[in-house]
Amino acid sequence: MAWLSERYRVTFGPDLFAKLGFLAGSDERRRGELIEALKDPTVEAIVTARGGHGLLRIAHSVPWGALLTTPKWLVGFSDPTVLHAEAWRIGVASLHAPNVAGLGRADAVGREAWISALEQPTKARVLQGLPGVDGRARGPLVGGNLTVLTMLAAAGRLWLPDGCILALEDVTETSYRIDRMLTVLAVGGYLDRVAGLAFGQFTDCGAGIFGVSAKSVVEERIGLRRPAVFELPFGHGRDNVPLLLGADAVLDGSTGELTVAAT
Repeated sequence: MAWLSERYRVTFGPDLFAKLGFLAGSDERRRGELIEALKDPTVEAIVTARGGHGLLRIAHSVPWGALLTTPKWLVGFSDPTVLHAEAWRIGVASLHAPNVAGLGRADAVGREAWISALEQPTKARVLQGLPGVDGRARGPLVGGNLTVLTMLAAAGRLWLPDGCILALEDVTETSYRIDRMLTVLAVGGYLDRVAGLAFGQFTDCGAGIFGVSAKSVVEERIGLRRPAVFELPFGHGRDNVPLLLGADAVLDGSTGELTVAAT
């Protein structure tokens, strides 16, 4: 927060440090904090402090229309995928990017990329991954953490736009659980709306006792039905390049490139 305050006006309530089990205070406290920030016309960005676990408990009861009345950035990743999903549902762009704690661990390159994404969102950016399934797809970029997206689907809160590019990442999930989650999205019909898949880092997602890698599960589950790129530099690994969710994106499965805010 000290580094952010060198460039921006940073505000937070003292109850940010509240603790209730594994949550930062009660649902009521956290909901009120989020609603207040959404409605405040002087706030231009809401940046999650750290993990964000518990957002699924409150997001459904937040008046997201406030984001249309007083637009602002929502910034974070992992559990804050919940926030991004609510934003793209109403047509508002958001930033899948490091939270405050992540910025504290980031190097100068990572911090500069964060500032650039926040202040120059329409600038085209190319992320380089590994070629996956050949083909080229173009559409609005959505996505985030696979586990959270699956939970949103289970709660009836997941909506994906037709022809979208779906970005996915995860951490500490064994391969059979990844298989289960991709199967939920496939059987639920969510992947039918996806034009291309952009896989980021699946950090510490082991092969488990059966020796089946996460990548092999992904390849088997998605088949050859749509373009896909692997190992893009976003997620829980060392590099977490910001993604402008809601922006137009182009995915090239043969070159391994994802171009965000494509013109």
